Amino acid sequence: MLSSNLPEETGDIEGDVPSSKRLRRLSSDALQDMVNSEELSLYGSAPNKTDSAQKTFSFAVRDSLINVGPLKDFSYGLRINADASATGIAKQSNYEMVCCSGHGKNGSLCVLRQSIRPEMITNEVQLPTCKGIWTVYHKNTRSHNVDSSKVAADEDEYHSYLIISLEARTMVLEMAENLNEVTESVDYFVQGRTIAAGNLFGRRRVVQVYERGARILDGSFMTHDESFVASNSESGSGSESATVLSVSIADPYVLLRMTDGSIRLLIGDPNTCNVSVITPSLFEISKKSVSASTLYHDKGPEPWLRKTSTDAWLSTGISEAIDGTDCAPQDQGDIYCVVCYESGALEMFDLPSFNCVFSVDTFMSGMTYLYDTFTREPSKDPQKVNRNCEEATGQGRNDNLESIKVVELVMQRWSGQHSRPFLFGILSDGTVLCYHAYLFEGPDGTFKVEDSVLAQNSSGLSSISSSRLRNLRFLRVPLDTYAKEETSSGSPCQRITIFKNIGGYQGFFLSGSRPAWFMVLRERLRVHSQLCDGSIVAFTVLHNVNCNHGLIYVTSQGILKICQLPSVSSYDNYWPVQKIPLKATPHQVTYFAEKNLYPLIVSVPAHKPLNQVVSSLVDQEVGHQIENQNLSFDDLHRTYTVDEFEVRIMEPERSGGPWQTKATIPMQSSENALTVRVVTLLNTSTKENETLLAIGTAYVQGEDVSARGRVLLFSLGKNTDNPQTLVSEVYAKEMKGAISALASLQGHLLIASGPKIILHKWTGTELNGVAFFDAPPLYVVSLNVVKNFILIGDIHKSIYFLSWKEQGAQLSLLAKDFGSLDCFATEFLIDGSTLSLMVSDDQKNIQVFYYAPKMSESWKGQKLLSRAEFHVGAYVTKFLRLQMLSTSSDKSGSTPGSDKTNRFALLFGTLDGSIGCIAPLDELTFRRLQSLQKKLVDAVPHVAGLNPRSFRQFRSNGKAHRPGPDCIVDCELLCHYEMLPLEEQVEIAHQIGTTRSQVISNLNDLSLGTSFL
Repeated sequence: MLSSNLPEETGDIEGDVPSSKRLRRLSSDALQDMVNSEELSLYGSAPNKTDSAQKTFSFAVRDSLINVGPLKDFSYGLRINADASATGIAKQSNYEMVCCSGHGKNGSLCVLRQSIRPEMITNEVQLPTCKGIWTVYHKNTRSHNVDSSKVAADEDEYHSYLIISLEARTMVLEMAENLNEVTESVDYFVQGRTIAAGNLFGRRRVVQVYERGARILDGSFMTHDESFVASNSESGSGSESATVLSVSIADPYVLLRMTDGSIRLLIGDPNTCNVSVITPSLFEISKKSVSASTLYHDKGPEPWLRKTSTDAWLSTGISEAIDGTDCAPQDQGDIYCVVCYESGALEMFDLPSFNCVFSVDTFMSGMTYLYDTFTREPSKDPQKVNRNCEEATGQGRNDNLESIKVVELVMQRWSGQHSRPFLFGILSDGTVLCYHAYLFEGPDGTFKVEDSVLAQNSSGLSSISSSRLRNLRFLRVPLDTYAKEETSSGSPCQRITIFKNIGGYQGFFLSGSRPAWFMVLRERLRVHSQLCDGSIVAFTVLHNVNCNHGLIYVTSQGILKICQLPSVSSYDNYWPVQKIPLKATPHQVTYFAEKNLYPLIVSVPAHKPLNQVVSSLVDQEVGHQIENQNLSFDDLHRTYTVDEFEVRIMEPERSGGPWQTKATIPMQSSENALTVRVVTLLNTSTKENETLLAIGTAYVQGEDVSARGRVLLFSLGKNTDNPQTLVSEVYAKEMKGAISALASLQGHLLIASGPKIILHKWTGTELNGVAFFDAPPLYVVSLNVVKNFILIGDIHKSIYFLSWKEQGAQLSLLAKDFGSLDCFATEFLIDGSTLSLMVSDDQKNIQVFYYAPKMSESWKGQKLLSRAEFHVGAYVTKFLRLQMLSTSSDKSGSTPGSDKTNRFALLFGTLDGSIGCIAPLDELTFRRLQSLQKKLVDAVPHVAGLNPRSFRQFRSNGKAHRPGPDCIVDCELLCHYEMLPLEEQVEIAHQIGTTRSQVISNLNDLSLGTSFL
């Protein structure tokens, strides 16, 4: 059918094409048809009947994407390599989130970690006053004749030397089986600190740059020494004091940025392996101070930036293909110098001629798009843009906008089939600008050199030639939320370290007080923080016998660590994720902290004959076997699929490999495990607390059989290696109704049994009821306990707020929500002395209630009042309450008397695999961010023009609903603030009566306070 309809469809499509377009396509289509017919006559053959009849296809997995949804439940536990001595934010990286994900044979546990904790290879080394570390290669002279392209692609070559820069000296270590210090026996500059080190001339030489010079070394022997001070001694004392501030290396060039804002370039000669230093005349004439600079190597055999030049057709296409057959050396690409001035302008020059090929006037502003200054866009009025910038700058003088400048610049294109360059810039306030290059091919006549610009710069007409990268565009890329840090006022250090293979990943590492990994995967940046060691002052890659494709870093405490990236995690995700396949459907998981075990409920589909399925449906009360006389012989022996439930006790593997199943607790036939919890019960006989594993079940036997379930209590033994003694049953009791939820309350066990809530005490052998709550709940989906308060979520009757009184043994109802709400999950939200009640429903909303018996709206305390409501847009299945970290603003005490240490946030998971967080804010911060949110609704272009305020409104699905107060700010919308140009950020902050730095500080504190993993 497809083949018979294909010509007709093709004719219709061709007929819809306009006649003018068909005329333009005619010549090319005819040429293509002619080529196809010639190829068919030369290489084609008539289809054989046997070939067409016997067609076989073989499929192979070429790629896969990780999915962590649906998240039915999750738990919070310690990592295997947790650091018991960690404090503050470093302590947060001790934890991980274990999620129930997937269904059937694709069911798995997903272990999510918000930050990376590298695996230690050797013991820590004390290295105080360290300023930088570098690893370099050394190829001996025998490899001089080897093809340089093979040299560059040799990733298996080991590093030869480790160079460590201290406060006042430099250490050199030789890398063999062990690290051996050879500082005294090498010709490296060791009398002062090193600014940078790297390789030149196809790794045949090492270049070491220090403050007042550079050395070229062949292994440990110096072959050339270049002094920067002596070469400029005649220029006066001012230039003599200029020393090297930052270095960028791209073989055979070394770019130096000096302390006086000037630029110098070391040019290497591959024949003599020596270098010569020049000061580009362009920078001497302009006298503009450079704040950041870098070199970009646009590597061959197909340099990407050449495609963006207007005369790109001269260097590509047929002529290049013809030249490619020759034995000439392969094209090694082009090298560009990228500089950013104190004014915020950026320029790109080709080397060694230093012709300007690309320039941007306001790179520092963080515009959405970057394009060449000499390219005119009809939609933009340059005078209007400049006027707006000046107005914003004038209004933002109080915000120290003029003091912000670009302090570091990096441009890099990593390997990949369709890779494009990235451009990174770090501002002095800690903002990281990330741009991704792309090739822009606009309509004819759109891109022209401005006539007025050419008239004013008639002397530079030769440089403004067709070789400019007119079709080069940069698009700003949003980065995942991470906390920024302001650059210190002292001598800035280079924070970005490029890596091309650490554990098979490529990207760059951002050092500083809040270090982070930026990994390039599928041409997309993934940002993963590293919190475990606090501030990191130096970082480099390492590849040797004992540490393959690893890393070295030095913390601010002067501790050097040699590590590898954990291989069990996949980093192509918002958070690093490790999947543990279960080959079953996981339903619920909990954490047993004493022995670091994870009990979880799983179900496995089993194929059974119908007679076995029917015989299991027995009413235990009546003892009546269900009639099966009406079933035929074939029906009785037909197999059906039923789910068999069990509880698995799993332990994380010490080496980080697959988890081990330590024990299995099977359920009875047609018995479903509904909930599993680790509870602490007070043994009334021994007066001691016991930590037990509690399981609630239900028998699924159809509507003709009355509902019943079991409560099971298990103790976990001390020996985790023996499955027989690990789990032992201490109590089992059958009860009326399904046991849908369990919780421990001040040493008692709270059980949701059908429509009843019963509180039991534990005698060591029996559970005895002491109190109950028999109210309208139909089916309890969640139980939450804080002190003596209980929150109940019902499947249809919304939430109930109860209290337990030890005296008199009373479970009393304090208040409830009188609305009809289908609950999914509930939890308490604690903000100091304020207690709120959180609930999610079947319309993808969340609501926050509070108990206020003294308010008239609460009907004398019987009704829970609404504090906030929000449409999440996904089914929230679980809330987890976690204590927030105190931030700098908390410690300073912005609100007098507020107890920030007793502030908790709620982490939640959804059925579509997303993870979110709800955190309380103090009144002043909330008002500021709410005002900002209202401004951003109009200031930010939204996806498909949709209105975020409308989307976040409560959805009632036609039911009567009284709108609650608007007391939740949407951080997903607030994150767009940092993507606005700098002038617009200052303008919006001015309009809401605050400063940009204050808004950024609030967003940073929120990000730090919720860094839970």
